[in-house]
Amino acid sequence: MITTVSPTEEQTALAKKKAKDMGSIKNSITKGEGNVSGFISEIVVSEVFNARYTPCKDYDLVLPTGETIDVKAKRTTVYPKDYYECSIAKTSLHQKCDMYFFTRYDERNNLLYLLGGVYQDDFFKKAKFLKKGQKDGDNGFIVKADCYNLAIKDL
Repeated sequence: MITTVSPTEEQTALAKKKAKDMGSIKNSITKGEGNVSGFISEIVVSEVFNARYTPCKDYDLVLPTGETIDVKAKRTTVYPKDYYECSIAKTSLHQKCDMYFFTRYDERNNLLYLLGGVYQDDFFKKAKFLKKGQKDGDNGFIVKADCYNLAIKDL
């Protein structure tokens, strides 16, 4: 079930500041263009799950249980359908986290869609691999980097 959240002015301002300070991210598919959506996602998800925000190369959040989450964000201009896909870039396979949590952020309307989470092992058991430039048969999107995709409904 997709949950829609309207980030607060404080959350949005903090995300924009962090994005500006960071600039381009190594291994980013969009070369840093999605930084705001990434930070908004991390900030909001950390608050929703009462998780410690401890970003490092492997994960972004630590749950009260000690499990680690890497938050993955995409930008959007539409409400996500359950057949839309969540992606892990091949360049992110080095990450050691317990689970992924996926979001989509509509910057124009300041809406964050919380799509769901999946344990890392389960993600790769279910996901399909797509090569850069390949057309995703489910939605026609041309992938920008080698990646593994899983539909929102399979989270």
